[in-house]
Amino acid sequence: MELINKKYKKLEQIGEGMFGLIYKGENIRTRELVAIKVEPIEQDTKLLKNESIIYQYLNNIDGIPIVKWFGKDDKYYYMVINLLGESLQSIINRKICFSLIVVLQIGIQIINILKTIHEKGLVHRDVKPDNFLIGLDRQSKKIHIIDFGFCKSYITDNIHNKMRETNNLIGSVSYASINAHNFIELSRRDDLESLGYMLIYFYLGSLPWQQLKYDNFSIKLLKQNIIENNNIPIVLIEYFKYIRSLEYDEKPNYLLMIDNFNFEIELLKKTN
Repeated sequence: MELINKKYKKLEQIGEGMFGLIYKGENIRTRELVAIKVEPIEQDTKLLKNESIIYQYLNNIDGIPIVKWFGKDDKYYYMVINLLGESLQSIINRKICFSLIVVLQIGIQIINILKTIHEKGLVHRDVKPDNFLIGLDRQSKKIHIIDFGFCKSYITDNIHNKMRETNNLIGSVSYASINAHNFIELSRRDDLESLGYMLIYFYLGSLPWQQLKYDNFSIKLLKQNIIENNNIPIVLIEYFKYIRSLEYDEKPNYLLMIDNFNFEIELLKKTN
């Protein structure tokens, strides 16, 4: 039996990232179930090593998986984290869409997670349904964020980095911000804009640009016009208007967004 760090064994593959595989595993000493992320050394990307550093930097923060071990052998880098449940993407694949109350409750949890990450000087830069997992057992209603492969600091020596151009689109096309489409360096506002597209996806069950593949111009145009879509609830339209009003280096008002969502939830509960 092949063991990782002399105590973790792989059970089954549960996912696949851009540069490696993810397995469900078990600590043979404690029987604790874990997730094991594997990256070939020969690829020389060192994404997994960088990601493990970020996880450790964010250690003990609510909604962030815990790194139990990082290391390598002759062929692979390994990162072992606590095992989580299914992704929001896999849930939406079954349910087609969520009620507005559930969408806003998801939004509040994720805004809080992003707020914490941003307060640590980082932007995630790949906010999408695949990267949010629910917990197991008693934590089945708690959302966790994963995959910090694109994560980056937006602060240097306590000063916000200057806005600059990028060489390509960063993140996932369906959920990338308009700034990403314009090849502008991403900041806190862009994580929140990507969340907005996620929430629309959860509510409608699809996005107007999902079938366009890599038509950057058409996708960007549809995203720009999303606030004119009558199928989208006013509370989400107002969310987008606020996010798009933010300057590159401006700190978002997370509590304002959460309060607006909570207010709408209370209204919906009274009318239902």
